[in-house]
Amino acid sequence: MLVSVAITSDRRPLSPIVSSRNVRPSRPEIFLKESLVERVVRVGGMPFLLPPSHVHVEEYCNWIVQHIDALIISGGAFDIDPSHYGEKVEGRIDRRDEERTILELSLARAALDHQIPVLGICGGMQVLAVACGGSLIQDIHTSFPTAREHEQPTDPAQGWHDVYASGILKEIYNADVISVNSTHHQAVCEHERYSVVGRTDDGIIEAISIVNHPFALGVQWHPELLRDSLFSHLIQAVEKIR
Repeated sequence: MLVSVAITSDRRPLSPIVSSRNVRPSRPEIFLKESLVERVVRVGGMPFLLPPSHVHVEEYCNWIVQHIDALIISGGAFDIDPSHYGEKVEGRIDRRDEERTILELSLARAALDHQIPVLGICGGMQVLAVACGGSLIQDIHTSFPTAREHEQPTDPAQGWHDVYASGILKEIYNADVISVNSTHHQAVCEHERYSVVGRTDDGIIEAISIVNHPFALGVQWHPELLRDSLFSHLIQAVEKIR
């Protein structure tokens, strides 16, 4: 039986400009990188894309968690407004998408409440943390000037730095050290509702696991560009609780 996996989508106000002799105005788009969809399909999942559009959030989220087996919060090129974790802007804050943030926070809370397996990717890990009551480092280099560079200048299809794994992350990769990509300027702070299962050598949190949940994992990198391990375990988590 196929496993239904809902994946949150990104959006942009204007599509890429097309060079054509015909009139093709740039218009708003909802999109998702194909590599993430491919990873889900490859491990036996059936992906369903969730648009960050104008919806009645509570009803929408309740319907989604009753009709899916797993949730992936995909992250994107935007930041969560600090007001969602009780703070004011104190560092670099990039583009904000309030509708998407509200939707993803609501989806995360609903999935956690219903014990649905969840994978938070990059900004999706930050959503998981905030949904649990945690907070974020608004800008790594503002708060920790000596931290390593976490926005790699190279192709994210290649590893950039190591993550020191523990707990479930170590079990998944069967390794103490994992090479990952890195495209973030914010980071998760510690909180009692999740365990830290991955850090870099500068102390920045790179992976969290929600306590008292069958499988709710957040990673600060983009595994869809590197390997399948996390996606396989997401599907396995669904099969274990069926």
